[in-house]
Amino acid sequence: MILAAGKGTRLLPLTEHIPKALVKIQGIPLLQHAIMYLRFFGVNEIIINVHHLADKIIEFIAAHNSFGIRIEISHEKDNLLDTGGGLYNARWFFNDNKPFFLVTSDVITNLNLEELYHFHLEKKPLATLAVKQRQTTRELMFDDQYNLCGWHNSMTDETLRVNKSDCYRMIAFSTVHVIDPALFDLVTENGAFSMTDLYLKLAKHHTIKGFEHNESLWYECGRIENLELLNKSEEIKHIYRHFHTFC
Repeated sequence: MILAAGKGTRLLPLTEHIPKALVKIQGIPLLQHAIMYLRFFGVNEIIINVHHLADKIIEFIAAHNSFGIRIEISHEKDNLLDTGGGLYNARWFFNDNKPFFLVTSDVITNLNLEELYHFHLEKKPLATLAVKQRQTTRELMFDDQYNLCGWHNSMTDETLRVNKSDCYRMIAFSTVHVIDPALFDLVTENGAFSMTDLYLKLAKHHTIKGFEHNESLWYECGRIENLELLNKSEEIKHIYRHFHTFC
């Protein structure tokens, strides 16, 4: 699943007339890159949630003949459902009982999804979260076995510990997940809710793993002040060449 329903307020004024997922970095819409990235690793069925300027995303997918794969739309017509509510609303799509990827449309990375997926299959947690050492104000907390233990906000010094550990690793979430569909049976929330909040609740009784990928490139593209640098980045050019050349 690709999360693409957000209003993109941090990208204003660009997102007054185009959805965040169609903002271009080096001439390529973010959503197009997310699709090509998943396709590169063998994903051939994708669902995309939409809300803000949803028709433009639907038209974009149709104009590209769904990029040669199955693409479904989960329309959040009335209200945004946040990351957790958006996924739960699209749960009907994941009916084969196999673990699946959840990614956001506003991140560009060369994280190896095959390695991430194999790690998840080997460890068999409820979910595996890609994490990377980088500057951020909000970090996830893991024990020495990379089991999720809590969350920390360095700006407010707020900390939420859900599991005790002798040693905590604090590390940034990369917004790339592998999730077992068994998670859906554990959701009691309604409407809009956060995946992070859900993970912290479930981590008390279920295994949520972290997968560290410090060698990977990773760029968050959802802020207007970052666009100039992103459009000049040689590393992003390299990522594009790698994941788009087979298309």
